[in-house]
Amino acid sequence: MGWKRKTHHGGPCHQEQSCPSHGTELFAIDEEVSHLTRLKSEPCERTRASLYAGKKRPISTFKLLSGRESNCSGIGRFSSADCSYALGKHLPVKGPWCVDDMDSEAYISQFSADGSLLIGGFRGSHIRIYNAEKKWMIHKDITCKKLRWTVSDIALSPDQRYLAYSSLSPIVHMVDVQNTMRESHANITQIHEGLEFSNDDDAFSFAIFSVKFSKDGRELVVGNNNESICIYDIGANKVTERIHAHSADVNAVTFADESSDVLYSGSDDSLCKVWDRRCNKRGKQVGVLTGHLDGITFIDSRGDGRYFISNCKDQTIKLWDIRKMSSTVKDCTPKAYEWDYRWMAYPSEARYFKHPYDQSLSTFRGHSVLRTLIRCYFSPIHSTGQRYIYTGSSDQCVYIYDVVCMDLRCFP
Repeated sequence: MGWKRKTHHGGPCHQEQSCPSHGTELFAIDEEVSHLTRLKSEPCERTRASLYAGKKRPISTFKLLSGRESNCSGIGRFSSADCSYALGKHLPVKGPWCVDDMDSEAYISQFSADGSLLIGGFRGSHIRIYNAEKKWMIHKDITCKKLRWTVSDIALSPDQRYLAYSSLSPIVHMVDVQNTMRESHANITQIHEGLEFSNDDDAFSFAIFSVKFSKDGRELVVGNNNESICIYDIGANKVTERIHAHSADVNAVTFADESSDVLYSGSDDSLCKVWDRRCNKRGKQVGVLTGHLDGITFIDSRGDGRYFISNCKDQTIKLWDIRKMSSTVKDCTPKAYEWDYRWMAYPSEARYFKHPYDQSLSTFRGHSVLRTLIRCYFSPIHSTGQRYIYTGSSDQCVYIYDVVCMDLRCFP
């Protein structure tokens, strides 16, 4: 991002003797998470047994519909896994087509949990919300206030009523996106309430890179360039927890599950950390996950309190199981290359470096993480059973990784 960031070089690494083949190291996956994903994204055993006597073969959508009419599932309808299987067979094949044309880059985009809204944050001071169910009509056109350079992150509350947006400043603003006004100009046509996250002595230099709502919508958590995680109680209107979390900028932070007791964070120090707010020592992580070789740009939780994914400037996405975490950080040595992701190409000689203490379940390669903090997400549980991981890329494509089949699809 366009901010003076601290230079940090991650953990130890060594170069593999040869580049991994497409079907082995690139997409090797842990058997347990693969099995759990299959249970949520493939036809249930009763449906499969009724249609194909239990044989493991692809089932057409026509066959599924016929099976539903015959009540193969035994519940009179599709199971959630049957739905995910049918919908997951129909990834986008047409497009892209232009929905809107702005005069600045869209640095951030994310869907609401139910997929009905798409929020785009643009360089400068604009955020637009599009209604996917009404031919991408603009639901809300927001002009922000008091930004430093750009909108750095956005978060929609669980009830989809409030949008929180951050900038490279200590203030997160909240705006009601469900009122009747389509145009929202900060403090002119609508109040954008400001929530202050900094201490008095660091207000000028404080910059927020990541913001997330808790699952109950009562709290906000942010990651910032002060190497810390801050939690804000919206009802009490104050910061209730401030944790010195990493040794470099905290680019990504999120809640692990609906309880909001556990947090995941990722930093330019190349580490992912796990925090449990129920522990007595709240200022100390309960676990560390090593494996990345550069700064982490984004984290997305699977929502089960166990698995999450991280995107990184080392040009990889990694899948993690927090049961494999360590209590301390392994000894680190500087990397063998120097580069700046904001304006340099990733060193070709570093593309297949591997951390000797890699604790991740799987590593996904193919996309490009340059120039901005590129996001990655699990696909929706209600429509795909979280079978896919998708990410943006600096080559202007969207990459979709299949967690079960270990496949990669690229959509320009």
